Amino acid sequence: MSQTLDFSRLSRGLAALAAWGLLASCGRTASEPVSLAGLSDRTLTFALADVDDAETPDALGAHRFTVAFSLAEGDACTKLAEGVTATFNGQPMHLEGGGAPDVDGRGDACEATRAWFDFDPAAWTTEPTEDGRILLQDDTATVSLILEDAKVKRLFAFQGTGAVDRLRRGQTYSFVWQPESEVPGPITATLLREGGSAPATLAVTQDGGKVSFTVPAGTPLANHVLSLSATVPGKVLDCQGVTSCSGAFFHSQDFSVSVVP
Repeated sequence: MSQTLDFSRLSRGLAALAAWGLLASCGRTASEPVSLAGLSDRTLTFALADVDDAETPDALGAHRFTVAFSLAEGDACTKLAEGVTATFNGQPMHLEGGGAPDVDGRGDACEATRAWFDFDPAAWTTEPTEDGRILLQDDTATVSLILEDAKVKRLFAFQGTGAVDRLRRGQTYSFVWQPESEVPGPITATLLREGGSAPATLAVTQDGGKVSFTVPAGTPLANHVLSLSATVPGKVLDCQGVTSCSGAFFHSQDFSVSVVP
């Protein structure tokens, strides 16, 4: 299977990450090494991307938890020193020190220090829900973050009569965000015709985590991909070693459907 994900498939997730500051870089010069203790005046931003894509279900980065430190104030550009470990619920995270990238044409950029963990969606579906416990340590300091029920596979569950893979023109369908203890922000729904390039956004009504939409009468009778997506704020139970912690969990899910009369 493909190990890369087309930008359009992750666009909403990337937008969510950008909104929480995980994709930012700005003009700086040289990198200064810094220990975890030297990052105590920074903020820590987290984001969970949970993208169930119909075409590339195993795409790299589609199921990833990320934390990122804010950039230094002023013109300083820092890079995390060696000797730091990072874990998510005891499992090792991939760590990037940040700093000025050694890439032609980007000499004035500064990348944030970040760590990420790629999770197995199949395993998270069957394993018990757990708080997310993120720990970064070196010999100078500890940065810890605990997020309520972060380790759970989020889903849109089909409700009502009929079959999820056959949608009828003029019929109303409903899905419920799971876990039901969470109330996501605005849920979006789109239909992309097989072979098409421009998905149609559906008008939806939302009641808590339940979203409903009616298949428009003019929808072509063909195979489509129905995509549902939403973001829910993460609940921080503990944040130590930085000034603050904030972020969100993003989930999108594709359904292969046939639109019938």
